[in-house]
Amino acid sequence: TQGSRWHLVQVVDLQVVHDFAMTKRPKLKGLGITPMPPLSLDKYWIQTTGCQMNVADSERLEGVLQSRGMTSAESSDQADLILFNTCTIRDHAEQKLYDALGPHVRLKESGKKNVVLAVAGCVAQQEGQALIKRIPALDLVLGPQYVPRISTLLDQYLETGQQLVATDPTLYTEGADPTMEYNGGSDTQVNAPKRESEITAWVNIIYGCNEHCTYCVVPNVRGMEQSRSMESILMEVLDLQKRGYKEVTLLGQNIDAYGRDQTPKRTFAQLLQYLDSHIRNEDTGDANFRIRYVTSHPRYFSDKVIDAVANLPSVMECFHVPFQSGDDAVLRGMRRGYTHDSYMRIIQKIRKAAPDASICGDVIVGFPGETEEAFERTLELMEIVHFDNLNTFAYSPRPNTEAALWENQVPEDVKADRLQRVQRLAVQHAMERSERYAGRVVEVLVEGVNPRRPLHAVRGKTRQGRAVFFDGDIQELEGQFCQVHIDEASTWSLMGTHVPNHEAIAIDA
Repeated sequence: TQGSRWHLVQVVDLQVVHDFAMTKRPKLKGLGITPMPPLSLDKYWIQTTGCQMNVADSERLEGVLQSRGMTSAESSDQADLILFNTCTIRDHAEQKLYDALGPHVRLKESGKKNVVLAVAGCVAQQEGQALIKRIPALDLVLGPQYVPRISTLLDQYLETGQQLVATDPTLYTEGADPTMEYNGGSDTQVNAPKRESEITAWVNIIYGCNEHCTYCVVPNVRGMEQSRSMESILMEVLDLQKRGYKEVTLLGQNIDAYGRDQTPKRTFAQLLQYLDSHIRNEDTGDANFRIRYVTSHPRYFSDKVIDAVANLPSVMECFHVPFQSGDDAVLRGMRRGYTHDSYMRIIQKIRKAAPDASICGDVIVGFPGETEEAFERTLELMEIVHFDNLNTFAYSPRPNTEAALWENQVPEDVKADRLQRVQRLAVQHAMERSERYAGRVVEVLVEGVNPRRPLHAVRGKTRQGRAVFFDGDIQELEGQFCQVHIDEASTWSLMGTHVPNHEAIAIDA
């Protein structure tokens, strides 16, 4: 219309304001004292359990705490803030948390130390208010989506002295403009995580999960899928590369769902291509940089991802494709959305496009209704694939999941027997997959020292993710890409000899 103007606006982040659930502080057992906030918070201590997502969350927690001027304590005895970042995938996770909290709770009840006790992660999200009702000595309970807001929570606790619970659904925020230049190489993205390594790093690309498998708590505790923008992911990766990092692992509960919540929609394959094209040297095309990722979902696994892994120089030839069961009836009960045959078609395509790639997976035995015949089909699938690495689990009923309420639960002794059988077979296959490296020269990124011989040997990983140990000086080789002749293979690792200036040799699987 006359006089009006159009403006193009890019939304790079959101500001979300929360009123956290606050509970009036009860008196504690023992002396009957009412805890008061400490005068200052100088040191923190974090205990982390669970998956790579939890490790990445703890790095972000540390980054936020250090931005407050806090430093890491060598032990919990020296800390003003004790935080447990928890996992609820396994059975008895809640009880293990209570056991771990016990000594700190008793110390607080005695009045001998005024310490802030906090629980983060999936158990915190699952239990919420129930945690502080059961453990009145707790001060903060925060779900995974509130990791970036721990500083705000601490400020509110210090101001009010009341117990706080932050588990309501919310949006993840970057905490920085993804289009901004990094200032002096500082990691300003995603709340400045405090990286455990100076060589490899975790990079979240999608949070949450929308799948609602009948055995899984993740959608309840991690929330709905929220993809980060390609631009913010690239900025984080470029900053890591600038600061000397040589490898990133892209993280997502269902990484193949990346971008489907965006407008316009993006795909994980597009993200891999985008990152690869921007991190390589414009003149030589050489990246000297590695990209890995976890975890895929067979229901959404794309041929384009296979092509990207097979052809992009910076993307490592390693596929993590959980299959959970080899039986179609069990897979339907799990609500996985694929079949034995469709999973095997994925494996066949991988073997054809990237014959030297490693294939890793996850399996659950003893799911409700699993018969011996159904279990045998899982063993048959394993015999066909020969996984390089297989994460094995006995089914565990989890709170607020459908399968936990079913009556056709498998007896514990049967689950234990089946777990042992898949583990024996998985070890056999892993050894066979390791043996194929014997006599080859492979590229190894050196990440640290060999813990058994820290003064004389180093450790690293092949492009396919196999651990390699060889003699060398960590001061000279850390962060370097070395050619290593594999002299000896064991189930989960390789031993070799450094052969400088030798060309790596790839062979068919």
